[in-house]
Amino acid sequence: MSDTPLSRDDLVDLDQDDPLAHYRDQFELEEGLIYLDGNSLGALPKAAKTRVAELVEREWGQGLIRSWNTHDWISLPERVGDKIAPIIGAAPGEVVVADSTSVNLFKLAAAAVRMRPGRHKIVSEPGNFPTDLYILQGLEAFLPGEIRLETAPRERLETLIDEDTALVVLTHVHYKSGELFDMAAITAKAHEVGALMLWDLSHSAGAVPVDLNGVDADFAVGCGYKYLNGGPGAPGYLFVAKRHQAAFRQPLSGWFGHAEPFAMRDDYQPAPTIKRGLCGTTGVLATGVLEVGVELMASADMALIRAKSQRLGELFISLVERHCAGQGFALASPRDADRRGSQVSLTHEQGFAIIQALIARHIIGDFRAPNILRFGFTPLYTRYVDIWDTVQALANIMATREWDQPEFKTITAVT
Repeated sequence: MSDTPLSRDDLVDLDQDDPLAHYRDQFELEEGLIYLDGNSLGALPKAAKTRVAELVEREWGQGLIRSWNTHDWISLPERVGDKIAPIIGAAPGEVVVADSTSVNLFKLAAAAVRMRPGRHKIVSEPGNFPTDLYILQGLEAFLPGEIRLETAPRERLETLIDEDTALVVLTHVHYKSGELFDMAAITAKAHEVGALMLWDLSHSAGAVPVDLNGVDADFAVGCGYKYLNGGPGAPGYLFVAKRHQAAFRQPLSGWFGHAEPFAMRDDYQPAPTIKRGLCGTTGVLATGVLEVGVELMASADMALIRAKSQRLGELFISLVERHCAGQGFALASPRDADRRGSQVSLTHEQGFAIIQALIARHIIGDFRAPNILRFGFTPLYTRYVDIWDTVQALANIMATREWDQPEFKTITAVT
């Protein structure tokens, strides 16, 4: 980019003029740490600590079981879902917080194929987030002879979507490359042949503008622990368009999805609302913490978030190409910022060791096999100066071969 800052001071100036800068103080971030992994686990909102204490000490400790009514625990899944809804372009009553992304994907995919009887195909892409493919493979095995999963690279994906397709399942922002799908075009293609469309928003919600109803999406899932800052293992959420809710019959018919859960009847009758997406008892502590992160994200202007995210990415690419030239890196993300989520990925044959060397310098990105270095930019707390300092550290690690040490090559359980 022609206006790439030439010095660290230039980036300090950008931070001083940043309209989102005040959000950084609302997160727990260790002094001297550069955190570029919010696309995997969001930082801790300071308000979450207060909320946890309130939930544990007052609502659980003092209120005990009464708090299901007195503190309205019973409505948490719908209440937090309604707060997520505007972040993803949904309406009130179309989103509910429940379970995990994987479980929600199974519920929605199983329900969707039953809504398209006589069709036998689920379409996705190879290299989709592994849990998505695993869940779809599991559904295929659970319904042998009824459903088959077919995949094709995205440049040939539309050739698979035909009149035998019941459901198309794709991740909006690819977890490795950060590449964005054209949500409107793919959804329209699915609908053109009578198929349903399910989007995984795990790397999108809170990072890029999403308009599910604007593109006429049918279903969506997402996680709560990345850009929504809900904490490790935070519950996921699911979206069912209003027009489908009456026909939506998910297979995990647990008591919280019942029309009258406390009537304690033997026979299942699904709730007439998005609540039918629920299964078991709500994880109150986890959902209560997620609510804090969602409220924080919802208070920010998505247009400002997207603009800053794109500029952070452009700066990072430009500075890496300037200061790390000839060191074996290649860009794995789209160069066009409009086709990229809020991360930039590089490839390098020593990617794991390089990331470990950065982490030893208190700069946290992450690695995805076989050779991807991921750098996530969370505009609410990532500073422009963090980009400069990261690239300078990366250049020094490469110039000195600092990465070439045994302790940086020991593969950890979580990469």
